[in-house]
Amino acid sequence: MNLSKENFKRILKFQKAEITASILYKKVAVMTKNTKNKQVLLEISQAEYEHYKTWRQFTQQETKPDWFTIYLYTALFFVLGQTFIIKYLEKGEEFTQQELKSISAQVPIAETIMQQEEKHEDKLIAMIDEERVKYVGAVVLGLNDALVELTGTIAGITFAMMNTKLVALAAIITGGAATLSMAASNYLAQRADRSEDAIKSSVYTGVAYLITVILLVLPYLCLPDQYYTAAFAIMIILVVLIIYSFNFYIAVVQSTPFWPRFIEMSVISLGVAVLSFLIGIAAKYFLGINM
Repeated sequence: MNLSKENFKRILKFQKAEITASILYKKVAVMTKNTKNKQVLLEISQAEYEHYKTWRQFTQQETKPDWFTIYLYTALFFVLGQTFIIKYLEKGEEFTQQELKSISAQVPIAETIMQQEEKHEDKLIAMIDEERVKYVGAVVLGLNDALVELTGTIAGITFAMMNTKLVALAAIITGGAATLSMAASNYLAQRADRSEDAIKSSVYTGVAYLITVILLVLPYLCLPDQYYTAAFAIMIILVVLIIYSFNFYIAVVQSTPFWPRFIEMSVISLGVAVLSFLIGIAAKYFLGINM
């Protein structure tokens, strides 16, 4: 088949992506302890290799995998988990309508073949059973509560105390107590619902809360006492980055829209920070505190 130069390059790109994913999934499968997940990953790897062979029929040549991507995502597997890695890579493989139409003009059967294979792959991905994904709700509870509560607390006391170390001290005490309280509350709520995973759920909630506390307090611990304004600005940037990163992760693993949740969480957290800042200033004024 005489492919146009542009279509030949497109198919080569798809072919390279498929062989790269096939090798990556096989490597991840080797590192996976769960027998069921290991088998599913090997099947996905084989499905990706079939995709590769489909495109190879049209190019009539072999392509080398992207080893940098393979090593990078193999390392990220330990941090982000297999569900995120697989879905993120699959999302990157999605073809635009324009690309499909361009290829289909010369290779009519290509779109049909790929759609059939993608349906099979989606079924395999749905079979992945990963613990961290099951407890996303518990993580959301801890993270969201920490962002709203602690951002508001720190904003309220930053310009009232005007000292980074005093703010850090107050935030650590508040955050530490709130971490234990949040974990305990989630445990009791899960027990009331007769959940068998009450302990794990409360641990995920507590850890998410604690990590958020550490990240938000860090600027105040690192900067000199008088740089409370800079510490506050850095904290707000960290809040936005945490919200962005977490919602991006959720959007990928749950296949949900990113921007609505990101905007909602940002508006709530930053809105509470603004209100708490005003409350802190007002309390300082009415109590006649001069620091």
